Amino acid sequence: MLDPVFLITTVGLIGIIFIIFAETGLFFGFFFPGDSLLFTAGILASQGIFNIYYLVIFCIIAAILGDSVGYWSGKKYGRALFERDAGFFFKKKRIKDAEEFYEKHGKYTIIIARFVPIIRTFAPIVAGIGKMHYSTFILYNVFGGIFWVTLMTTLGYFLGGLISNPDKYIIPIALLIIFISFLPIIYKFIRQKFKENK
Repeated sequence: MLDPVFLITTVGLIGIIFIIFAETGLFFGFFFPGDSLLFTAGILASQGIFNIYYLVIFCIIAAILGDSVGYWSGKKYGRALFERDAGFFFKKKRIKDAEEFYEKHGKYTIIIARFVPIIRTFAPIVAGIGKMHYSTFILYNVFGGIFWVTLMTTLGYFLGGLISNPDKYIIPIALLIIFISFLPIIYKFIRQKFKENK
């Protein structure tokens, strides 16, 4: 596994900001480890490597802008994929399903998705495809971005201030965060399999 400390100290604050933006706003960003990246950056901020205020503020901006880019790209380009009825996944019916889902649960999905890898990347895109009202989307996008970035970075920051030599624990903690963040996906998969086998 790539050492998150090495990654962060190599790319610097600008690199962290770009990764947070890419993970939440670009199709290829789903493989970036946003949760563990923010947490590790928070720990490093407690050691004086980053200014915690700059880290939080600029990562919040990146997260909000990223989700907005995802929303607009989904709204402008995503629907065309589904309107072609190409294959099992890309069907017109999926558009209607997305519209109905975001009409009922969209507000909370935008916030909760911040804490789930992969879903974090595609939730705003699907919101755009499903024609969720942008005024509603941006409100929950801003709240979710502030909550996610602030929680993950400050947890790392305060933990880093509580223990000596926190860099020794960064990799196991990062792995634990990645595992915990994937639990909702694992749970949903197991639950679906259980239903199918009934």
